[in-house]
Amino acid sequence: MRPLPLSPNPVPRFYRGGNRIAALRGLRDGDDRAPEDWVGSVTTAFGSAGVGLSRLEDGRTLLEAIASDAEAFLGPDHVAGRDPALLVKLLDANERLPVHFHPDRGFARRHLDTPFGKSEGWVVAAAEGADAVVFLGLREGVELETLADWVERQDTAALLAALNRIPTEPGDTFFVPAGTLHAIGEGLLIVELQEPSDLSVLLEWDGFEIDGPADGHLGLGFGTALRAAERERLGPDRLGSLRTSRVDDGRPGVERLFPAEADAFFRAERIRPAPSSPLSREFSILVVLEGAGRLETEAGELSLGRGATVLVPWAAGDGTLEGELQVLRCLPPEAGL
Repeated sequence: MRPLPLSPNPVPRFYRGGNRIAALRGLRDGDDRAPEDWVGSVTTAFGSAGVGLSRLEDGRTLLEAIASDAEAFLGPDHVAGRDPALLVKLLDANERLPVHFHPDRGFARRHLDTPFGKSEGWVVAAAEGADAVVFLGLREGVELETLADWVERQDTAALLAALNRIPTEPGDTFFVPAGTLHAIGEGLLIVELQEPSDLSVLLEWDGFEIDGPADGHLGLGFGTALRAAERERLGPDRLGSLRTSRVDDGRPGVERLFPAEADAFFRAERIRPAPSSPLSREFSILVVLEGAGRLETEAGELSLGRGATVLVPWAAGDGTLEGELQVLRCLPPEAGL
């Protein structure tokens, strides 16, 4: 089974996007109403039966293709049966996203009958303008009643002031554990790795195309949904552990991104071949951020250029990246975690 090029998969959302995904992919125009591109997705948007699913060149959804031969795609030791247990997104924020958070796996199982929560990780690919910041975690602990009051009154100033505001630049990485309050600022293009769900609790909606009282709480009511929020202080030491973690992998041109605690949810490598870098035999999604080169595997080779996205099945075997490239290799959780 050869590596599979993936076509753009734009997904409509409630916030406005820009032209950064289109620029990365070499397309003429972006769609500001579809600010996300779900890459290699077997996940659907919350409440939808089909929006978000990736399609292959033969017309099948990736979900159908994996169901027909899960071992060839994922390998015999994959952690989640027929689900890659990974969703990769390109996200282009042309306005600040609302303050929100995502439930963890335990809450999702108890209240939503789904095995996945939504821990996520961000790799900043572009950062433009004075508002290219992220908001991550609470500066001080907050009582549940106070948080509920801010949400009910739509006190955006209080919500934003309560969070750590972090200026960003290309290359920055952030791990965002489920439950952590956060927002993404205007002017950012992010490659996001996450658990394969679309579960968000939205704490603000004024100025967005959101019916917050109806749709912001996953159908649970805010009285229940807000209990999934992490309301403890995210202090400097903990915040530092979630930011810009890079570890030399020992393979030429490869560095691992995100702290070790993210391995139970997803893994990421930034690869700059020097002049070539080996790839172990694993299911993965490649996102080419810069340059040109090629991917060689036991099953065949593929030319790569900026903006390309590629699914590498387990059955493709070991591989090598060659050329003047910067590639993000996105991987599912590590087996055994």
